[in-house]
Amino acid sequence: MPRPATPKLSVDKIARAALALVDTRGEFTLGEVAAALSVRPSSLYNHIAGKTDIIEAMRALIFAETPPAPTLPTWHETLRALLRRYREAFARHPRLIPMLTAHTVSSPDVVHMYDDIATVLHTAGIPPTQLLDVITVLDSFVIGSALDIAAPDQVWDPNQARNPILVTAIEAAGQGRPRADRAFELGLDLILSAVAAIPPQSTPSPVRAKTSPAPPATVCRAEPLPPAPG
Repeated sequence: MPRPATPKLSVDKIARAALALVDTRGEFTLGEVAAALSVRPSSLYNHIAGKTDIIEAMRALIFAETPPAPTLPTWHETLRALLRRYREAFARHPRLIPMLTAHTVSSPDVVHMYDDIATVLHTAGIPPTQLLDVITVLDSFVIGSALDIAAPDQVWDPNQARNPILVTAIEAAGQGRPRADRAFELGLDLILSAVAAIPPQSTPSPVRAKTSPAPPATVCRAEPLPPAPG
């Protein structure tokens, strides 16, 4: 029997089948992925080593589906575009987020996105000792904002508020994606302002060894010769 022109299995097909399961119920098993692809579970191992490989393939897939962020004239514009893309990728698959945060990021394409973020932050003058801390803050903000998009239209029940201040705020905020987008942009403004306020790393001036003043020179005086014997 001739081989099919298009392979029945590939890492991409496995990742897409697993992602469909995660989008539906937040989890998957290798058996379920195999059943969705009409193959035996053992066939999957010709393409992946196990569940972790599928999770990383899904991570790469959701970023590949999202248009790349443009490079803009300033570091804060470029960083804003990168974080918008990051949020959009996760927002399409909110049930995948808990699974991704439980595994080390090893997908080359996704690590390259972090390369871009690190480069932009370096351009902004963030010291190397704080760079990963700032990336972690950005990570937490973007992931939380992606989950906010998936929240119900009414996040807070105004009937349970104890004072009119919160009730007024809930009514003024609106609902759904417009509220989430507005909060995200406000959060970006606050975070980017804080990033810009981090003191850049200063280049230490070379340390010069302290030298003690040289002692005064000792002048040797010649002693007069004794008189010659007569």
